[in-house]
Amino acid sequence: MDQIVFLDYAGVAVFAATGALAASRKQLDIIGFLFLAGVTGMGGGTVRDLILGAPVFWVVNHDYLAVCAGVALFVYFTAHLIESRYRLLLWLDAVGLAAYCVYGAWKGLVVTGSAPVAIVMGLMTATLGGILRDLIAGEPSVLMREEVYVTAAMAGAVSFSILNIAGLPPLAAALVAFAIAFAIRAGAIRYGWSIPTYRSRPGRKPEDIP
Repeated sequence: MDQIVFLDYAGVAVFAATGALAASRKQLDIIGFLFLAGVTGMGGGTVRDLILGAPVFWVVNHDYLAVCAGVALFVYFTAHLIESRYRLLLWLDAVGLAAYCVYGAWKGLVVTGSAPVAIVMGLMTATLGGILRDLIAGEPSVLMREEVYVTAAMAGAVSFSILNIAGLPPLAAALVAFAIAFAIRAGAIRYGWSIPTYRSRPGRKPEDIP
């Protein structure tokens, strides 16, 4: 269990770094860094715990607040050394997504024992923080990019759930699922992998509808 929980800390720290990087791109003050790091690092997990009816993780364990604050301060003093902060944001987001989709699925299984619920929790945990970050910071939303994003989180959550139900030790299942999710998202970033999109005629304006 402790080894799986490491993914939670990793997901929080990496997503917090992406939030702080977004703050650096917008040239915010230190409070802006702390806020965006906290929202990004803990947003998805907070919604997950509220839906599951579980104690909100950072309320029970204040170490998560310290992790977000520490990461925000570190990025505040070092972000200027990075040549392409948006590129780094995307790659760190990929790591956070892979870690959090597995941890969210694990927690969903622990609390409910339901694989479908676990998959949804993995998806929500992995994607909501990044969506909130982009919305607040005014960055191009990762959700609206053409390359694969949510699909990578789904692949990780589904893989972990199947492997766990099949009897693979939790840590081994987590590592395999993490690798699958990260490989898919990394391929999307590097090679522009995408899935077919809706190509029908655009919707009409309300005034054009008879």
